[in-house]
Amino acid sequence: MREESDLVSGEAVVLDLRIAKLASRCAAMMIDVALQFALLLGIFVVAALATPGADTSLILTIVLSAFVLVMVGYPLLFETLSRGRTLGKMALGLRVVRADGGPIRFRQALTRALCGVLVDFWVLGFAGGVAVIVSLLSPDGKRVGDYLAGTVVIRERVPDAGASVTLQMPPPLAQWASQLDLSGLPDELALAARQYLGRMGELRAEAGDALGYSLAAQVGHHIGAPIPPGVPTWAYLSAVLVERRSRDHARAFGQPVPQQAYADPVPQAPAEPSPDNPFAPPS
Repeated sequence: MREESDLVSGEAVVLDLRIAKLASRCAAMMIDVALQFALLLGIFVVAALATPGADTSLILTIVLSAFVLVMVGYPLLFETLSRGRTLGKMALGLRVVRADGGPIRFRQALTRALCGVLVDFWVLGFAGGVAVIVSLLSPDGKRVGDYLAGTVVIRERVPDAGASVTLQMPPPLAQWASQLDLSGLPDELALAARQYLGRMGELRAEAGDALGYSLAAQVGHHIGAPIPPGVPTWAYLSAVLVERRSRDHARAFGQPVPQQAYADPVPQAPAEPSPDNPFAPPS
């Protein structure tokens, strides 16, 4: 199985994702299974105490219902609410993402959960045998549920210098960005813009410029604020993403978030980089 996967987003941005190895996925699965069986045991004990002397059919109904509820509901709930992480994956630093690198939704989590019970692990999976065989045969370590849901499991805690980028707010755009309405910016598009900023130095000039303008045009369409004249695309995208990140942090800590949809004009940059150019890229 490969260490990395070259996945292409909907905006044609190559994502060098660190694919989770089978060993780490199995370890995460063991943690999740232990927690699931603990939940099942607790449900059975409570049911036994609440229904003393119950007949066999009632007991089988309770057992089957609890099994489906826990085995499907546990991964579905955690992967939906945490964008691709169960408790086991959190412990091992893993995350499920879509094939384009974006966060999974309820549909992908449900597909994975149902397929995990029916095919990969339990009903027809011979206690995980199917999942292991399919993962070993897959170049990206996918199990059947990943193929049907269009997902892949990655490692989050491995630094990737080529894929990481520290975004900073271009000072001339700070006030302008603070008044943008960013509620319509999709997560997938923001991810593609971030990946582009991390790799624009690796792209050919023509391809990088074309991709940057395409992303900026899409971002401008969603937020209702096109790129101002003279502002480089990388500065525009950086300002939008940094402002979006700042607002997410503000919401997390209960701080006020700007709601204006009007953006003040920004200073225009000269056509060529110079010492007086506030948008000159770092050398």
